[in-house]
Amino acid sequence: MSIEHSKRESRSPATRRFATTRWSVVLAARRSGSLHSREALATLCKAYWYPLYAYVRRQGYQADEAQDLTQEFFATLLEKKFLKAADRELGKFRSFLLASIKHFLSNDRDRARSKKRGGGKLPISLDFEAAEGRFCREPTHDRTPERLFERRWALTLLDEVLARLRDEFVAAGKLRLFDRIKEYLTGDSGLASYAVVAAELEMSEGAVKVAVHRVRRRYRELLRDQIAQTIADPAEIDDEIRDLFAALGRH
Repeated sequence: MSIEHSKRESRSPATRRFATTRWSVVLAARRSGSLHSREALATLCKAYWYPLYAYVRRQGYQADEAQDLTQEFFATLLEKKFLKAADRELGKFRSFLLASIKHFLSNDRDRARSKKRGGGKLPISLDFEAAEGRFCREPTHDRTPERLFERRWALTLLDEVLARLRDEFVAAGKLRLFDRIKEYLTGDSGLASYAVVAAELEMSEGAVKVAVHRVRRRYRELLRDQIAQTIADPAEIDDEIRDLFAALGRH
């Protein structure tokens, strides 16, 4: 799919776009369940499972315990119609996940298990080895499990947006351009001048400026769309963006 085609799709009417977002599909089908709903939920879980793993680890569980608990939680979520408990007050997927894992861990502490943890069949792949490496690099100062969950949620979402943007440039045969100008998305100081980048890419300085403007605009579009996939009400997008950057300590 080309960048221009993707941009046209993102400008479709809001009612049509939000009618097919993943979390809205899941909530709409939570009473009866459906294959489409289950696939939508599995896609969300695969993208956003690491913040929950980090939350469980920060609760004091060892790595092997956290791995088993996270795997069992998602097996329960995906196979046992756990979503029947979801309601409009948990309209954000991250809010639903956090409330659900708290309930799950509370039950785990209160009951003796007769079966080995992690025994549920999980239809998604979770890379726990890489996750533990990431967790060991998490800051430990003044970070509650909830704050860590929110921060990792925000970073995971931004990673998903950047991956989608990169895929569009790959499809358009412009990966080299993307790799060179993606640093301008952060707005950090110390970036190379447009003139330097233009010389490296054998482009005019004006063309580089235009490319940076377009990539920033497309990044904002994809960010809004990615957030839309995890909420039930499109009116919450702007609030969710503010919460996301607050979790990262940016304003």
